[in-house]
Amino acid sequence: MLTGWRYRIGSVCGVAVLAALAVGVVNSASVQTLVGGLPILDRLATNAPTGMERLIEILLTVVVVVGAFLPLYKPQPRRILDMVTLAQKRVFVALFALAAIGYFDYTYRLPRLTLLTLTPVLLVAIPAWFVWIRQRPTSEDDRAVIIGDDPAGIERVVKEYDGSLIGYVAPPTPYRSSDPDAWEPDTVADGGLPTFEQGYVGGLSRFNDIIAQHSIDSAILAFEDTDRAEFFGTLHTCHEHGIDAKTHVDHIDSILINSKKGDEPIVDIDLDPWDAQDRLFKRLFDLTVAATALLILSPVIILITVGIKIEGNGPILFEQERTFRFGNTFSLYKFRTLKPEPEGEVGTTFDDNRRTPLGDFLRTTHLDEIPQLWSILVGDMSVVGPRPAQTDLEDDFENKAATWRRRWFVKPGLTGLAQIHDATSQEPSLKLDYDVEYIRQQSLSFDMKIVLRQLWQVAYDVGSLRENNKKSK
Repeated sequence: MLTGWRYRIGSVCGVAVLAALAVGVVNSASVQTLVGGLPILDRLATNAPTGMERLIEILLTVVVVVGAFLPLYKPQPRRILDMVTLAQKRVFVALFALAAIGYFDYTYRLPRLTLLTLTPVLLVAIPAWFVWIRQRPTSEDDRAVIIGDDPAGIERVVKEYDGSLIGYVAPPTPYRSSDPDAWEPDTVADGGLPTFEQGYVGGLSRFNDIIAQHSIDSAILAFEDTDRAEFFGTLHTCHEHGIDAKTHVDHIDSILINSKKGDEPIVDIDLDPWDAQDRLFKRLFDLTVAATALLILSPVIILITVGIKIEGNGPILFEQERTFRFGNTFSLYKFRTLKPEPEGEVGTTFDDNRRTPLGDFLRTTHLDEIPQLWSILVGDMSVVGPRPAQTDLEDDFENKAATWRRRWFVKPGLTGLAQIHDATSQEPSLKLDYDVEYIRQQSLSFDMKIVLRQLWQVAYDVGSLRENNKKSK
């Protein structure tokens, strides 16, 4: 297993050599003739390049493929399946780039037969190389590290955990305890206690390096009092590195756990409640719905844009920070429905002085939500999921619903189970119950039912608006 700069150099050189060899092999006359004889492919030219043309094809392929794999050159321990999947994704990125170059510039074009033949070769060779240079430790023991700010919690984990513990990682905050006299004042710069007996291995800011240096398989959380960034930043790091996140059963109030677990004291945190197939179908569903809706609604979008500009009450879009997965944030956009406050809009308070006729219509018909279809396309949101809350109100929601953070384990949605049952942020506990129920039951058919139910509600609201207009006349 390579580490550090040896891994970086080995991965770059390996990708470059494999790309060059692959082009050389698939461009050989024998391979071109063999592949060119297959059905459908026999329609493509089998002229193998020679001389300078062959050299240009090799150099172009090497540069593009090496560039496509930039995110994977940093040494990070990953499961074999995760590594294969990530490497194959980068192969497709490289192949699309090569196809695009050929489309726009014939001079540097890889023949279509060469590109098609290159695809299976790279999809096998390069992932195999990354797996080989980054093998998992041969030891069957689960190598774990404890992350937390609670000495008593760390001690409890040490006593009840059966695996191999490397040590503990501390955030840059003082250790806390219910007994102030028991607080340990002797801390190092990044929050660790050098005298703590369970092996201090570094501060939370070095968690990425610790994972690579010690080949960590699991991280066990033992926080007593931590902020959102520390807690969910740790979970996000575990997810990105493909290592298991665990916690003591006494600390499961704000997380999702594997419901199949028994009475074990150390339980798995359910970082990804949906399997790969569910995520794939959900993403395809999101892309299909968002792209189709944007296309169909494009005339409506133009009319709304023109209407807002004619009203002349500020920018077309309203931007607000909302909470994303693992407590991160993103910018949510809506069509503006209120006049800006004199000092700049900071909220969505429905002040009669700020209301506009067009804004009232957009809110009633839910057309103000259309810009979020773009957020779905770029991956910030899903069509269906827990509705993203205003980030600056999250603390209030947590105070009213202790397990509120369970909503943060999946991507937020445009609509959700809570929305079709009229559960709003005024009832955080009820809204949370619906959101967690959705997370546990999510499926493609469930998403479709929720979308149809939401469309029915929109149609009902539009019908109610028409009836009200008729009565007012």
